[in-house]
Amino acid sequence: MKITWLGHSGFRIEIEKAVILLDPWLTGNPSFPADRRDAALKGATHILVTHGHGDHTGDTLSIAKAAKIPVAGIYDLISYWEAHEGIAGIGFNKGGTVDMGGASVTMVPAQHSSSMEGAHGPVYAGHEAGYMISGEGHTIYVSGDTTIMADMGWMGEYHTPDIGILCAGGYFTMDMKMAAYAAKKYFDFKTVIPCHYKTFPLLEQSADELKAGLPGVTVIEPEVMSPITI
Repeated sequence: MKITWLGHSGFRIEIEKAVILLDPWLTGNPSFPADRRDAALKGATHILVTHGHGDHTGDTLSIAKAAKIPVAGIYDLISYWEAHEGIAGIGFNKGGTVDMGGASVTMVPAQHSSSMEGAHGPVYAGHEAGYMISGEGHTIYVSGDTTIMADMGWMGEYHTPDIGILCAGGYFTMDMKMAAYAAKKYFDFKTVIPCHYKTFPLLEQSADELKAGLPGVTVIEPEVMSPITI
């Protein structure tokens, strides 16, 4: 399994026979080097989005159309794109599980907001979500944009993820201290990878507080386009 950070909340996850692009915002992302776009997209089989905000859906439609690969996510948003953008979609909902090239992807709750830019301001884009991605003997919890929530209790017990990809930049989501608290209280991670940080000055720039709060857990500060092999 390989997990490659694309900056902000974007990841390339190579698991089983799937190459999943998670929240692929590349164009205009100050963390992503434009000259690495082809490498980031090479062999992609699926796109997975957590919610409708532009810093997560960014290049989703252009990639889906050019590569002719399906986009998976909350039913409302995916159905809208299928009808109005002509993409292939996998629209499902919280508690639902879909197969992606042998990897099992279950949608789980997140606590945030979800909208797209409309002609007169933000418009509804379905609920925000997180995911449990299982394959190759591991389960990855992708938190999506969220704060701490009690649902993390049953999610940790039921899905038993060993890898956490956690938003931790603060301001719009959990910060490093909150992410460490959630990871310690609700999960038994072996590996934690922070995201949704460093991108802008108002977000946290270091994972030091996350590391300090999770003794015994491998906290990896990812480098953009440097694969993490697990």
